[in-house]
Amino acid sequence: MSQTDQSRPRRRRRPLRWAAGFLVLIAVAGYFVLQRSSNGGGGAPYCTASVNAMGGGKGESGQYYEMSTEQAANATTIAAVGVSKGMPDRAVTIALATAMQESALRNLDHGDRDSLGLFQQRPSQGWGTPAQIMDPVYSAGIFYDRLAEVKGYSRLPLTVAAQKVQLSAFPQAYAKHEPDATVLTSAFVGGGHLACTGPAPSEPGDPAKVRTELARLLGKSGLQTVQTVPAEPVAAGDGRKAVPESEVMLAAKRDGGEAAARAGRVLAQWAVAHSGGLSIARVSYAPHLWIAGKDGDRWQDKGAAGAKGGNGADAAPAVPGEVRIFVRG
Repeated sequence: MSQTDQSRPRRRRRPLRWAAGFLVLIAVAGYFVLQRSSNGGGGAPYCTASVNAMGGGKGESGQYYEMSTEQAANATTIAAVGVSKGMPDRAVTIALATAMQESALRNLDHGDRDSLGLFQQRPSQGWGTPAQIMDPVYSAGIFYDRLAEVKGYSRLPLTVAAQKVQLSAFPQAYAKHEPDATVLTSAFVGGGHLACTGPAPSEPGDPAKVRTELARLLGKSGLQTVQTVPAEPVAAGDGRKAVPESEVMLAAKRDGGEAAARAGRVLAQWAVAHSGGLSIARVSYAPHLWIAGKDGDRWQDKGAAGAKGGNGADAAPAVPGEVRIFVRG
């Protein structure tokens, strides 16, 4: 038998291999779609930032950006730090686009040479100690501090403003993230929403830890924490057993004004993004309510108790100027 004849059977089997590989690819893709569509049944939680969509979930008209809960927690922290420093929306967009390029909104413990964290800042270049840089609140804060030193940064192209802070080897890379960063800024600070999927918290949280984290983000926000009494156990409205909750409340100072309203918006979204890690069961921010693990985790109109059509009134609606965060007890 010639060598040509020997090679023919192998060529006949290639389409079968390709078909088998294609079927495996389809099966894997189907698995992840199923996981996404059944977040209450073991699918990986994820978050969707939306603008011009009432509840913050996909399936409505508007602009969206989807990310993991880790990315959402970091993104809302970056936005909250900017607001706490009194930085304008343009600064928040620049910071978010920079972190999207540098780390994909992940708090990396490695990078080029000694680069670390969300912004890949280098201890050897005076950005702080490794421990400081790995703290998202610190790393975002020092980014804003250096951005504020750039004369006229808000009028510069985003990639130019970011480059003056970062001194990157790839200065044009920031530009491609501007549209998504703009969506995130609008979702966190403007009139949009952040909604996160996943089950309701099953383990008790620590309200003192939530207050401590929030205290680091208040700054010039015009908000203050308010002492509250223990919340009554709240039934889910769908047959689930009532569980005890502890409340953490933020309220506008007497002279809080627009700064307090702006901070309230971003810290309500921050609470949703951190709900998994801090066992936050629900967040009330007038006139909306978010409940973990319910109704696709969309924000609901006040009085809907987190369910389409309404399953009873919100037991603790926030009034204007308040953010009410309930931690599982």
